[in-house]
Amino acid sequence: METIVLDIGETLVRDDRHWASWANWLGVPPHTLSALVGAAVAQGREATDALRILRPDMDVEEAYRARAAAGRGEHLDESDLYQDVRPALGELRAAGIRVVVAGNGTVRAGELLRALDLPADLVVTSDEWGARKPDPEFFARVAEVAGTAPETTLYVGDHPADDLFPAAAAGMRTAHLRRGPYGHWWADHPDVVERADFRVDALTELVGLALPADPAGGEEPRAARPRALRAVR
Repeated sequence: METIVLDIGETLVRDDRHWASWANWLGVPPHTLSALVGAAVAQGREATDALRILRPDMDVEEAYRARAAAGRGEHLDESDLYQDVRPALGELRAAGIRVVVAGNGTVRAGELLRALDLPADLVVTSDEWGARKPDPEFFARVAEVAGTAPETTLYVGDHPADDLFPAAAAGMRTAHLRRGPYGHWWADHPDVVERADFRVDALTELVGLALPADPAGGEEPRAARPRALRAVR
């Protein structure tokens, strides 16, 4: 692999804070909303449908803006990252692999992620591109910024319908991550088993997938790998 592209929510970032803040805004216990999110996931629905179960007439985008105006908008810091994020991304870049973070998210989410100074060549969200997964346009943009052939580009995510299937349709290799509600619930679904090139339980497994084996049966020495490309701005 020459480029690895990673989803954001429940791939790099834990969604605990996200759903707890929505529960607080709606005035319900966090476990109530979490249970409804789980039910939506199990039914193959969007997780945001859980909000509409609580408030059927809710306009989620309008509510998001109201929260931000009230000073209760998005927040993201180091504690929201899964513990394997920095070690895995750092190891990939040290191996000369281009690392791109590209997933669904707001402009504000992109700003917050870049402020964390992750070991990545590019961090971008769907709202910044004006295309949201699983739209093929999103993956066309991924292919553009990857700068490598689709067959040497690996897209990593937890959501089969949003991550794996459209990335595969764009000609990329795919890795399903068993993480978060979607990742765990759909991990052993026949379509995921059949169509994902790889299935992993942690991001630290990625470097082993990306580096080719040497003739002796081990990984190619890192010193022999080309250095990572500069970030695309």
